[in-house]
Amino acid sequence: MSVASNLIAVRDSLNANVQLIAVSKTYPANRILEAYNAGQRDFGENRVQEIQEKQALLPNDISWHMIGTLQRNKVKYIAPFIALIHSIDSIDLLEEVNKQAAKNRRIINCLLQVYIAKEETKHGFLESEIVHLYQSAKLQKFESIQIVGLMGMASFTTDEQQVREEFKSLKDLFNILNTSHQANLTVLSMGMSGDYRIAMEQGSTHVRIGSSIFGERT
Repeated sequence: MSVASNLIAVRDSLNANVQLIAVSKTYPANRILEAYNAGQRDFGENRVQEIQEKQALLPNDISWHMIGTLQRNKVKYIAPFIALIHSIDSIDLLEEVNKQAAKNRRIINCLLQVYIAKEETKHGFLESEIVHLYQSAKLQKFESIQIVGLMGMASFTTDEQQVREEFKSLKDLFNILNTSHQANLTVLSMGMSGDYRIAMEQGSTHVRIGSSIFGERT
């Protein structure tokens, strides 16, 4: 099937209020352009060099999402154009994004990545650390970033109940921050090609899907 037909099939499977991030990492610009021509505007990448190269080649109205681990010394390269950083996993990274956003005279939207999986390969803030951040005044000093939500990745497992519980824990934290700490969060980024239906069931607002659209990666 073509990228366009795959994209239509994925969109048809989404809840009405869920935004699709087409994960274009490792796929060439011409494949991304196929999705763009089929109406997709939000694309996710996990490497700074790759997102820079593609941003220079592709239409200016694409919204680029950084979904992979972001090193502090690479922030300056994406600060001028990035739409949303999903993978903020430390205060040090927040400080650097805030600094580079100020240099570019813009506000950069960010998600705090939360460690919800039972896997050492995944990372992020612990739930208790997130709560402490909102109880403290640390977030108030960042004038050039806007924390708009949370992101999490479930364990890579066939146990759907475990995945469901991990996503539920993130949704519960999202609700706690909004009700008890007036966080005003609107984005809950969780769910990929293999588990996005469970993520939507648990309240995801943004899903990150790549191979179901572009085909298997080589």
